[in-house]
Amino acid sequence: MERLYYKGFDDPVLDGRGQMSSAAIGFLNLYLHIPGCASLKEKRRRLKPLIARLQREFNISVAEIDHQDIWQNALIGCVMISNDAVFTRKNLSNIVKWIDHNWPDIDLVDEEIEIFSA
Repeated sequence: MERLYYKGFDDPVLDGRGQMSSAAIGFLNLYLHIPGCASLKEKRRRLKPLIARLQREFNISVAEIDHQDIWQNALIGCVMISNDAVFTRKNLSNIVKWIDHNWPDIDLVDEEIEIFSA
């Protein structure tokens, strides 16, 4: 599987032969800060609705993948697969915008999108 990185929103994802890829797996890592969180129980209480909404709204796989033992930080991983790398990239970018707009009590510190092409 060839690993491709997206630099810009309109950059095409091409395979080794210069062809548009037939399948794309997109990974979105969301580095979150949860201000005012004083326990792991409170962290779970605040992240659980976010994870459920992401799964429902965008039809993606979502999990907390790191910083499980740190009260105010979380790393959320989102995965999407489609037959179009541009579509995958746009949808993952929309998730970032959606979180900024709909979850003001959680700070999005950083995001990273990677597209893998098969």
